[in-house]
Amino acid sequence: MLNPRPWGRYRSGDVKRTWDLVVLGGGSAGLVASLTAAGLGARVALIEADRPGGDCLYTGCVPSKSLIASARLAHDIRHAGGLGLEPFEPRFDFARVMERIGSVIDAAGEHDSPEYLGSQGVEVVQGHGRFAAPGVVSVDDRELRFRAALIATGSRPAVPPIAGIDSADVLTNETVFELRELPQRLAVLGGGPVGVELAQAFGRLGSRVELVEMAGELLPREDPEASRLIALQLADEGVQVHTQTRATGVPGPCRLSAEGPAGTIELGFDRLLVAAGRRPVVDDLGLDTVGVETTAEGWIRVDRFLRTTGDRIFAAGDAVGELFFTHVAGYHALVAMANALFRARRKVDHSAIPSVTFTDPEVARVGLTEPQARERLGREPLVFRHDYARSDRALTASATQGFAKLIADRRGRLVGATVVGEAAGESIAEVARLVRDGGKVAELSQMVHAYPTFTEAPARAADDWWRHKYLNPRGRRRLRPLLALLRALDRPRG
Repeated sequence: MLNPRPWGRYRSGDVKRTWDLVVLGGGSAGLVASLTAAGLGARVALIEADRPGGDCLYTGCVPSKSLIASARLAHDIRHAGGLGLEPFEPRFDFARVMERIGSVIDAAGEHDSPEYLGSQGVEVVQGHGRFAAPGVVSVDDRELRFRAALIATGSRPAVPPIAGIDSADVLTNETVFELRELPQRLAVLGGGPVGVELAQAFGRLGSRVELVEMAGELLPREDPEASRLIALQLADEGVQVHTQTRATGVPGPCRLSAEGPAGTIELGFDRLLVAAGRRPVVDDLGLDTVGVETTAEGWIRVDRFLRTTGDRIFAAGDAVGELFFTHVAGYHALVAMANALFRARRKVDHSAIPSVTFTDPEVARVGLTEPQARERLGREPLVFRHDYARSDRALTASATQGFAKLIADRRGRLVGATVVGEAAGESIAEVARLVRDGGKVAELSQMVHAYPTFTEAPARAADDWWRHKYLNPRGRRRLRPLLALLRALDRPRG
């Protein structure tokens, strides 16, 4: 007869319990893994030194999108003339804007609290967890024995080693939402998603913003056309963008020096926001004790099953150093949890992970960009696009800036897409499914979409497949014999 409790037993007195899953870190990956495992009947302990919720809830997605919403409304009021209304300069209390962010965090974090987690069967252990021996995690003077463990300790912002930067009291995404006074001059170091989102938001709220990016364009991972459009939009809103520019030092109070195409420049600022990458949170985890290897940069080394080199130890989310998105952390968590608890063989696949930068207009992408496809396919990809200026829904909303671009191989199979415009983040979801499943452009064109909606844009780009295939001289020549035959068959008799 099978042991009904093959993973450990309760003992009276000083209880020694073997947990099915011990999770280190209460961010997105840790929460998803813990709640799902507990829901399946596993015994789960979640170790968190601070508060469950992690970066996304307290210092990332939730506060940044809340700030962006307030800034967007202020911008729309100033530009209400585009909708036939009287524009005016909005009056607002910046401290009140930031206080609202706190209330949104409270509402969004309701199901991340220790009380809620406990009600779902997850024991939350507050403190710093570290591996004390194979199969054992210690938290202060307590030892937790496990059948499987998951490292989900996440990442934190990296501050580059620039001379004098320690004296600048820099802001990062971990501290910027603590502001209660609007900086009159804000310097932003980094032109990735966090940098451009916050640069635009603070600019719309009234800060004079200058942004410094080492690469040749903003959002260097995105389609070059999308990067150029966002750079032009920021410039049009008054944000000074310095690309191909490397920050070299903070030579004095409120001054940033940098080297760019025109030589040395110096920027004045009241506050300096650093959004220049992430670093792993793996301090004092006892990884050596259990044989968990890290990369040269400190990220947890995993295989395609999210297994570490330690026995029965997995890792998920930011800690593995691949894609720093909340939805990726959740995806990782489900894969790792299934493999850890049930010895499944699920593999992670990042080829069809959508990403969204919440600028205005939004930038959404899945799969390969046009240059990436050119390199991967070894030839020119097929490119189909639709401009928002031709979208009836965009015209009605006075939101005509943007485009949908589909990238396909020669057989018409989707390998990537970029959507820039209103509701781009929502529009990319359908395309992401097709990219994941190896679907074709024609399938997207044949799907019926409600009219008028922004989600039509990728489908209207897909309509160009038929023009490529048939609505051209070559296509007409191919169809001519068929039409001639059908005319003959349909000719009236008698």
